[in-house]
Amino acid sequence: MTPGLVPPQGAVHVSARGWGWRHAGRKAFAARHLELEITPGERVLLLGASGAGKSTVLHGLAGVLGTQDEGEQEGELLLDGAHPASVRGRAGLVLQDPETQVVLARVGDEVAFAAENLSVPREEIWQRVGRALDDVGLALPLDHPTTALSGGQKQRLALASVLAMEPGLLLLDEPTANLDPDGVLEVRDAVVRVLERTGATLVVVEHRVAVWADVVDRVIVLDAGGGILADGPPGTVLVQEATRARLADAGVWIPGWRPPVGGTLPSSGSGPALLSARELAVARTRRGPAAVEDLAIEIRAGEALGITGPNGAGKSTAALTLGGLLRPRAGTLVAHPGLAGTAGSTPHRWRSPQLVQRIGTVFQEPEHQFLTASVEEELTFGPRRISDTVDTARIAELAERLRLTHLLRANPFTLSGGEKRRLSVATMLATAPRLLILDEPTFGQDALTWAELVTLLRELVDDGVAVLSVTHDADFSDALGGATLHISGGAGRLVSR
Repeated sequence: MTPGLVPPQGAVHVSARGWGWRHAGRKAFAARHLELEITPGERVLLLGASGAGKSTVLHGLAGVLGTQDEGEQEGELLLDGAHPASVRGRAGLVLQDPETQVVLARVGDEVAFAAENLSVPREEIWQRVGRALDDVGLALPLDHPTTALSGGQKQRLALASVLAMEPGLLLLDEPTANLDPDGVLEVRDAVVRVLERTGATLVVVEHRVAVWADVVDRVIVLDAGGGILADGPPGTVLVQEATRARLADAGVWIPGWRPPVGGTLPSSGSGPALLSARELAVARTRRGPAAVEDLAIEIRAGEALGITGPNGAGKSTAALTLGGLLRPRAGTLVAHPGLAGTAGSTPHRWRSPQLVQRIGTVFQEPEHQFLTASVEEELTFGPRRISDTVDTARIAELAERLRLTHLLRANPFTLSGGEKRRLSVATMLATAPRLLILDEPTFGQDALTWAELVTLLRELVDDGVAVLSVTHDADFSDALGGATLHISGGAGRLVSR
């Protein structure tokens, strides 16, 4: 067994005594003044505003926050009375970004990896692998390449890998964020089945509160300023009027409530055509089958368009192709003069400075587009690629509206998941593109930042920008309006709202 790993031995008891953590190079603590006890086998939903420290708490419980050289710790965080780093393997963590958790080339090996490190007998490992893949609904051959998976499939894979460990403490960070509606319920039910079989303790961070409210024993809400804002059974924390009001003010999603948004609901795009696709086939690589074929779509100025469909249907591949980042497999993709200007009509042949001021693409994984060591540098990087001068007033406005002003000197990679997503959106808006393409734009957002993002996008559409969003967020689609391109079974179908 790998040194430092401890095989699971029943449900874990969690305790925090004045615990806090400050990342190196940051003035503010990511989490602070945490006092709590979680009994073995208890199921906890951990809530809080974006940046309140939810992911930091999970990382602390998993023992992966590193040494004092990487940050400063206050108080104690203990698993069964021991420091989490000394009993790694007792806790299994599914990260907010599944991309960072996949390490091996084949699906079966990836799911087996952690169990192998815990010295689980070989015969039992492969039984666990099959059971975990069935649990999360990932029906793929064991030798299927992990690089060929969609974002949602990687999320299922990461969960299966941890479930195969059968840990005493299961830590889930936004486990359903990039899943289609059916996949959300499948994954939640898979987690419940594992908990019933193993009796493990659960701590899950999730903005989809209603999905988990009926299967947890307790809701703990972190205060953005440190400590705990609310703590109790779901029927108390999420139902009592006074508590609901406090949570709404803090930006916590609560069942049956959606925050008000500004701007006007965009109408159907009536502006000039910007981008047209005919009989378009898209693929991640030049070899192998196309992800989507016979795609026909026209994107106009001042239009909102959503792309929906099940995980693995090819939505992100289609978006990357429309954004000029992948070469079409077949068919035609034409940029009209209102978008192309003097750059030519073929987006994938545009140079980087030409592309960034015409089409801005926000990736599903924000880290993939970070290039500098600070938030401020990240916001000015794109504008400096296309001009010697930077509109500092616009940069300041974007930072203020997307709640990034207090983070301007922070390293982008130390931000919370929701903060990273807002930064990735802001970096694309900073270059004022005519077409903005966003892949899961509301991932990791609390209610208040979600509402501000929707308001900002509504205003962009009203100003004549075309906004195309790959999303599973039905509330976001309703709030932004427009038409929907539903991709399923290798084909796309345009649906009018």
